[in-house]
Amino acid sequence: MITIRRKALYTMLFVGTLGNSSLLAQSSESMIQSIMKLRGDVEALYSKIDDNKDAYKAQMKSYVLQISDNEAQINRKETELKLTQQNLAKVASELQTIGSSVKDIKPIIHTALALLAKEVQAGIPFKTEERLGALEKIKIDLKNGDITQEKALALTWASYDDALRLTKEIGLFKQEVTIEGESKLAKIAKIGSVMMFFATLDDKVGFVKQENNVYTYIIATEDDDITHIVHLFDALQKQIRTGYFTLPNTLLLRGVN
Repeated sequence: MITIRRKALYTMLFVGTLGNSSLLAQSSESMIQSIMKLRGDVEALYSKIDDNKDAYKAQMKSYVLQISDNEAQINRKETELKLTQQNLAKVASELQTIGSSVKDIKPIIHTALALLAKEVQAGIPFKTEERLGALEKIKIDLKNGDITQEKALALTWASYDDALRLTKEIGLFKQEVTIEGESKLAKIAKIGSVMMFFATLDDKVGFVKQENNVYTYIIATEDDDITHIVHLFDALQKQIRTGYFTLPNTLLLRGVN
């Protein structure tokens, strides 16, 4: 009986030892896997740090180059500014010298402004008050000494250029118009200086008519005229300024009618 019990005890001890060994083996394998995972994470972090260092170095290099380029541009601009200031001083000196030797040209300027004002008043009623006001301002500024005679002459010449440009200009504008005795803001379709149409905010369209050298805003009542005028405004709104258009016969010819 004693022998059998000892064998049983040895068997139990052996089985227990095997069980502990198995647990130890599993624990060791788990620990090894955990260590390997940690090592992989550490290597990934080191790799990311290296990448960030490279990106930072590249960014810093880019900033340095950009700063250098900006400084070079600033230096060039400062040089250009100095040259411009020198040129302005030179031109101012020349103008002063010329101005002292030039005769009084105010009468010529006043005559030119008066002739142009007469043309504006007789021409199509396009921004008439605004254009006359600009001419009057030249006269007042010249009288008050706010501008030189040379400047006034240049502004007068530019006003003549604008007047010539308006004779060829086709486009949409806005201005106050007087319709049936009432002043209204309207869109204006100007065809050079020979035709002028309008469209009010209350959906009325019409044209400028000339009678005895007087310009009148006429509301269109014929269906065909309304359709053609609306089509013109739509085309100009879409930047279409060339092509075939059918329009009411409303030519504004100086000296006619």
